[in-house]
Amino acid sequence: MSNMLAIGTSGLNAAQLALNTISNNISNASTPGYSRESTVQVEQVGATTGNLTIGGGVNVTAVQRAYNQFLSTAMWSSNSGLQGATTYNDLATTLNSTLSSSGNLQTSLDNFYTSFSTLAGSADSGSNRQAVLGSASSLVANFNTLAQQFQQQQGSINTQVAQTVDSINTTAASIARLNQQIVQAGAGGSAANALLDQRDTLVNTLSGYLGVSTSFNTDGSINVFTNSGQSLVSGSNAYAMSTGANAYNATTTDVMDNTGTDITGKLSGGTLGALLTYRSNVLVPAQNQLGLAAVGLASSVNAQQAQGLDLNGQQGGAMFSVPEPGVSASAANQGTATVGASISDPSALTGSDYVLSYNGSQWKLATSAGQSVALTTNPNGTLSAAGLTFNVSGTAQAGDSYKIEPTRNAASGISLSMTDPNGIAAAAALTANPASGNTGSAALASIKVTDSTNPNLLSGATVSFPTAGSYQVTNSSGTVLASGSYGSGQAIGANGWSLTLTGTPAAGDSFAVAANTAGLADNSNALSLAALSNQGVLNGGKTSIIDAYANLTTQIGDAGSQAQSDLTVQTALNNQAVSSQQSVAGVNLDQEASNMVQYQQAYQAAAHIISTAQALFSSLLSAIGA
Repeated sequence: MSNMLAIGTSGLNAAQLALNTISNNISNASTPGYSRESTVQVEQVGATTGNLTIGGGVNVTAVQRAYNQFLSTAMWSSNSGLQGATTYNDLATTLNSTLSSSGNLQTSLDNFYTSFSTLAGSADSGSNRQAVLGSASSLVANFNTLAQQFQQQQGSINTQVAQTVDSINTTAASIARLNQQIVQAGAGGSAANALLDQRDTLVNTLSGYLGVSTSFNTDGSINVFTNSGQSLVSGSNAYAMSTGANAYNATTTDVMDNTGTDITGKLSGGTLGALLTYRSNVLVPAQNQLGLAAVGLASSVNAQQAQGLDLNGQQGGAMFSVPEPGVSASAANQGTATVGASISDPSALTGSDYVLSYNGSQWKLATSAGQSVALTTNPNGTLSAAGLTFNVSGTAQAGDSYKIEPTRNAASGISLSMTDPNGIAAAAALTANPASGNTGSAALASIKVTDSTNPNLLSGATVSFPTAGSYQVTNSSGTVLASGSYGSGQAIGANGWSLTLTGTPAAGDSFAVAANTAGLADNSNALSLAALSNQGVLNGGKTSIIDAYANLTTQIGDAGSQAQSDLTVQTALNNQAVSSQQSVAGVNLDQEASNMVQYQQAYQAAAHIISTAQALFSSLLSAIGA
């Protein structure tokens, strides 16, 4: 009877534990991160009597959770991809909205160039000239506004980077504490199902902030690393990251590991990876390209202004001004050298940023991506490359470096430097008239300014041909400025101008070069200013300013479209991963209801066994008593 009673009791206890476990599953069916639990039952070895072995009932050895490491890891990885894609798409969408809501820069560019065409119709009209300055002012305002909104997103990203790093550190510290509790729970952590679920939920949360990899220890604890191998959690220890100013730019927030080493370029995945990738791959290039358009606008208009005369009879002055390229010394520099940069050829600018570094014997230039760029040492000791000129003073130490940002701040810093509408140079600066006694077929093809800074540009000169095959340039005092052999179509230059003829001059022919003071109402330079709308001034003379801005809008639009497509893909991948993980670890209420009926019946049957054993024992006592 005692065996029967013990067996029934073990069955009753096993069924009760199973019912409690099922009840817990049902209660937590909607709890995020909960893994379905089940009891593990084994037959209890009974006593041997003679040749017979009678079972001893049942033992519950564990309450285990449904878990598949591969599926959980896949879910963490897909969550990292989803959160990264969501963040990237939000940023790209915001940038597209900024571009469309900041004022139509394309329309402002069209209006600006059109105003020169209108001016050409009446070059001495005060209202037309004022309209040019008005459209120029509006254009500058649009550049400034758009650049400022780009900078605002840069500031927003800095804030989000700092907040995300704080969240990563908090989550990693919580994982480390749970590791310690799980180890203390013993049995390799298998007895701490609730703690394990909490830890898995935190790892999933952490993967949303940053791409991670994991490894498991024999004591049940988990190690967590970034995708590039930096340790975040090792057993009960958490290694906090931090944020700080970029080595070159205090307005850019970078990420450091627990030793203070900058690991910004090594991080990927999750919200943090998306913030850093978007900043370097979309926002900074967009800022540079917008600045490049501003530089191209200012340089081309100012250069064309210098080709003409204003209503005051003076050589055209600059209409726009833009900041010089930004140069920032690394915070780690040991030398005393200072570096200045200037734009020598706007058409050679690429929109890239550069790092100028000193290796102890020579200077090296590379793009921010690390691609080497050839440097030229000029006779005056300056260095030049990619449309830039660098002036180095002081003493550099090996390892010193400088960040060069040629166009980053140009759009925010472009300004209208001309306030007098009479300063618009609508007329050509110079004329070249043939002498009345010329006998050859030579005629003026063009005369243009090649050096707007030459003080003798408008002083006048005579181009004569002592023979049909030679030329000579003299000033009003008879001083020879230039001479040499001459061939048809050859450019002749002096005092910052260049003259080209068609036809063939005869010996004794001459042309008088002088300021165009008699033609201040002339519209030829106004037409040339209007023609800049379609003239290639960037990318080696292949891209106009209007095309450059159109390329920027296309670039940002493509980034937004790609971000949306990636979000769609990552959402599908995450849904699939979560579904696969939940198919193993999730609670199925129908299945739990079925299991409850099964164990309820087992509980009732075990109770009958106990009742029967009691009845038999009572009958036995009654028989013995009788």
